[in-house]
Amino acid sequence: MSAGSQDTNAPLRLTHDGPLAVLTMDSPPMNLFDTTMLNAWADAMGQLTADPPRALLVRAVGRVVSAGVDVRVFDRIEPDGAEEFWARQLRITQQLEHLPCPTVFAAHSLTLTAAFELALACDLVVATESARFGLVERRVGFTPAMGGTQRLAQRAGPSRARELVMTGELYRGSTLAQWGVVNTLFAQSTFHADAHAYALRLAEGPTRAHSATKAVVRSFLDGGVPAADAMLPRLAADVVRTEDHRRAVTAFLTDGPHHATPCVGR
Repeated sequence: MSAGSQDTNAPLRLTHDGPLAVLTMDSPPMNLFDTTMLNAWADAMGQLTADPPRALLVRAVGRVVSAGVDVRVFDRIEPDGAEEFWARQLRITQQLEHLPCPTVFAAHSLTLTAAFELALACDLVVATESARFGLVERRVGFTPAMGGTQRLAQRAGPSRARELVMTGELYRGSTLAQWGVVNTLFAQSTFHADAHAYALRLAEGPTRAHSATKAVVRSFLDGGVPAADAMLPRLAADVVRTEDHRRAVTAFLTDGPHHATPCVGR
C-alpha cells in the first residue's frame, strides 16, 4: 500500500492500494471526533470529491473504531453558531455519501455517534459480530446531527431509528446484520485483511457501472421507482460506451462467463 506524503501523526490518513483509497482513523486511544479529527475529515472529503478513487475503504486502528464526538466539542459550540457548525459537519457525511465510487466502512469494534453516522453514509458496512454500534447523543441531551438518524431509518426503518437514538443503547454487529444495516460479518482474527480484500475487489470492478448503480439507488431513494426508471436508459447508455463493458462483453463471448478480463475503470 502506498502512503504518499501522509503525516504519520495525523488522526486521519489517506493512503492508496492501487485503485483503492483507504481512510484510516488513528487517534489513540479512542479515535474521538474532536476538532482536529473533524477538520481532517473535511479535508479528506474535499480531496476525494475532487479526485475520486475507484473505491474507498474507511477503517480505524486501535482498540475501538471510535468513541464518538469529543464532549468538549459540544461545550465549545455557541448557540448562535450551532446551525452553521452542524451544517459543516453534515456536509462531510453528504460528500462521503455522494462519492461516485463504492464506499465501504469497516467496523471491528465500538463505533459510536459521528463514526456510526459516517458508516451509514457508506454504501456497504462490514463488521465483526461483536462490534458494537450506538447513537448515544442522548447522554448529552442531544440528537445525532451528522445525518445518522435519517440514514438509519433508510436502512432499518423509522421504528428502529427511533429506538437506537431514543434509548441510546448499543447494538452488536450481528444484530445490525439482521436488520440490514451491516452487510457482511467477518471474523475478528482476520477482519482487517478481509475488509481490505472486500473493498479492493470493488475497486477492481467496473467503476463506471458501479457509479451508475449508485445513481439508480439514489434516484430511487429520492423519488421511488418512477424516478429511477426515468434516468435508467440514459445511465445504461453511458455504461454501454465504457471500455470495461465493451471488453467484458467480448471476453464473455470468447471465454465464457468466468473470463478473467480485468476492469480498468473506464
